Amino acid sequence: MTHFSKYQKEYHASLEHKEAFWLEQASKLDWFVTPEKALSKVSEKKFTWFEDGVLNTSHLALDHHVANGRADQLALVYDSPMTGTKKTYTYKKLHDQVARFAGGLRALGVSKGDTIVIYMPMIPEAVIAMLACARIGAIHSVVFGGFAPHELALRIDDAKPKAIITASCGIEINKIIPYKPYVDKALEEASHNPAYKIILERPEQPEKLDYVQEIGFYHVMSQGKAIDPEPLKATDPLYILYTSGTTGTPKGIVRDNGGHAVAMKYSMDHVYNALPGEVYWAASDVGWVVGHSYIVYAPLIQGCTTILYEGKPIKTPDAGAFWRMIEEYKINTLFTAPTAFRAIRKEDFEAEHLWKYDVSSLKALFLAGERCDPATYEWASEKLGIPVIDHWWQTETGWPIVANMLGLESFPVKPGSATKPVPGFDVRILSHQGEEVASGKEGYIAIKLPLPPGCLPTLWQNDERFVKSYLSMFEGYYATGDGGYKDEDGYVYIMGRVDDVINVSGHRLSTGEMEEIVAGHEHVAECAVIGIDDELKGQVPFGMVVLKNDVVEANVMQIENELIALVREQIGAVACFKRLIAVQRLPKTRSGKILRRTLRQMINGLSYKVPSTIDDPKILEEINESFQLQKIHSI
Repeated sequence: MTHFSKYQKEYHASLEHKEAFWLEQASKLDWFVTPEKALSKVSEKKFTWFEDGVLNTSHLALDHHVANGRADQLALVYDSPMTGTKKTYTYKKLHDQVARFAGGLRALGVSKGDTIVIYMPMIPEAVIAMLACARIGAIHSVVFGGFAPHELALRIDDAKPKAIITASCGIEINKIIPYKPYVDKALEEASHNPAYKIILERPEQPEKLDYVQEIGFYHVMSQGKAIDPEPLKATDPLYILYTSGTTGTPKGIVRDNGGHAVAMKYSMDHVYNALPGEVYWAASDVGWVVGHSYIVYAPLIQGCTTILYEGKPIKTPDAGAFWRMIEEYKINTLFTAPTAFRAIRKEDFEAEHLWKYDVSSLKALFLAGERCDPATYEWASEKLGIPVIDHWWQTETGWPIVANMLGLESFPVKPGSATKPVPGFDVRILSHQGEEVASGKEGYIAIKLPLPPGCLPTLWQNDERFVKSYLSMFEGYYATGDGGYKDEDGYVYIMGRVDDVINVSGHRLSTGEMEEIVAGHEHVAECAVIGIDDELKGQVPFGMVVLKNDVVEANVMQIENELIALVREQIGAVACFKRLIAVQRLPKTRSGKILRRTLRQMINGLSYKVPSTIDDPKILEEINESFQLQKIHSI
C-alpha cells in the first residue's frame, strides 16, 4: 500500500476533489450565507468560486473578531522611523474608525460597485480606506505612492473612480514627496474626473483644501455614521490592482470577495503557519499585492496583529532596522523581498547589528517577489537560525503558487527552489508546443485550469484581454509568463520572466512602457530596454538607443541624461532607469523584430544562440563590445 504524506494527501484532494476540499476551507469563515457550491464553470476558460455565498471582507477582518473575544487585541501597529511616529489600533478601535469612514464615504454618495482610487503612503489611513471600501462594497484600486502622475492618470482613466483618496505627502529618507501636486497633475492628464479628492493632511506637508471637491480625511470620518458591513456576493469584486503589461498599458487585476477570503485564510494556516493572536509582518507596501494580501487582509482575517512599517531595511536609521522591529513588537513571522535582505547583507555582512537585539520571537522568514539567490538565502539562514522560506506567486494569483508549507508539512530546502506547488495549483512545465517536459528540463510554467480560489477571475472590464494575456498560449492552462523546471522530487525552480516585464526589487515594471517613453524623445530613432541582473535589486532596466543622425557626439551624454529623467518623471524613481548606451543599430530579425531575448542573454552573460533569422550577426558583437567598453552612465 502506497504511503502518502500529509502534503500529498492535501494536494491530491485539492485537485481531485475540488468541490469538497474548498467547501471545507470555506466553512472556516464567518459567512452571512454559507456557500453550498464551490466551483462554477462560466465558460471553457472562465470559472467562479462560491457563487451562492454571501459575505463581507471587512466583517471577516474586524466585526467577527470584535464579537469573538479579540476586541482589545492589537490589530494594527504603525511604526514610522521616517517621522518618529508610532500608533497602535485594537480590533475595536480599527473597527470603529473603518465603520465611520465607510459611513462618511456613503454620505458622499459612494455605494456598492463604485470604484475608489487610493494613492497613499504607508500610513494607517491607507488601511482604513481599504477596509472602509470593502465594508460598503466599493471597489478600491490602490496605486503605489511612488508612481509618477502619468502612471496614476492611466489608472484613473481605466478605473474611473468616484473619488480619489490621497495624502498630502509621502516621506523618503531625506525628502518629502508632495502627493497632492502629483494627483492634480494626473487629473489634468486624465480624461476622467473623480467627484471628490479626499486628502489626509500630514504635518510634514500642510495643504489648503477647498472643502467642496477637496475634503479632509478625518472630516469625512467625522461626518459619517458608523455603518454595518454590506452583504456582498462572493463573486463581487473586492479590489482592482494594476500590474504592468508588456504593451505599456496597465492590466487591472480583479480580486473577488469570496475566493480571496478563503485563500487568505488557507494560506495563513497552511503556508505561513501564522496563528490567531500572533504578530505578522509583511515588510512591503500597500500599493503592491503583498501589501493587499499580507499587510491588510490575510493577517486581519486570521486574527493576527499586523505591522505597518513606514521605513527601509537600511538607513532608517541603519541595517538593524528590521531587528529592532522584531524585538520591539515580538514579531513571529516576517515576509519581505530578497532585495531587503541583500541590502542588509551588503550593509552589515557580519550581522553585527543583529546581535544587539533579541529576535527570538521570530519563527520563520518568508521571501518572495523575485527569485531568491542562494547566497542571500544561505546568509539569512545562517544568521537567523530559523526556517527561511523562498516562495513564489504573482499579483494575478494573490497568494502563493509554490511554497514550503510550514503549516502543513515542511520539506528539506533546496536553495534556488521555492519547493513544491501549493494545494489547488496544478503546476506543469510545458514545451513551446504545450506538452509536458521531463524532469530537469526547462520550459514554460503553466497552471492547469481551473485556478484555485483567490486568483484573478478576469481583468477589469476586459475579459478579452484576460483571455488573450493568460489563457490563450496553452489550451486549458493559465500561462504564468515565467520559465523554469521541476526536479525529480517535484521541486519547482523559477528561472525568470519569458516576456518583457522585469522585476525591480519585487516591482513588476514594463520595459515596453519604458521603450515608449524613450522612443518619444526627439533625438531617438529607435530603442530597446531589457532587464539586466543586479546584485541588489534582482533586475534593473538597461536601455540601448539608436540616435538620429543629426546628433553630434558632444550631445550624446546630455540626451542620455534627458532620457533617464524622462522615464523617472513618467514612471517614477521605482523604475530605477539609470543605465543606457547609444549604439549604432539594434539586432533584428529579417521581418524587423528586435531580438530582445538574445540581447538579455548576451548582456547577462548567459549562453545564447545567434538566431538564424537575424539580419546581421555582427550587430550583436558590436553591442557586446560597446557594453563592455563604453561607460554605462549612472545618474
